[in-house]
Amino acid sequence: MAFDDKVDNKAEEVGGKVKEGVGKATDDEKLEAEGKADQSSSKVKQAVENVKDAFKS
Repeated sequence: MAFDDKVDNKAEEVGGKVKEGVGKATDDEKLEAEGKADQSSSKVKQAVENVKDAFKS
């Protein structure tokens, strides 16, 4: 299941980058902020997965 979580987290990060880019292009500060928040959330989740992996070894 960890692999699925990693894929989901990466997809969330990419989605956040897209949202941020669209927000910048359309001058939509709210959408841009949502994109940045999605990326941050994804990076935290990825860090947790990395810690879990380190303890499995």
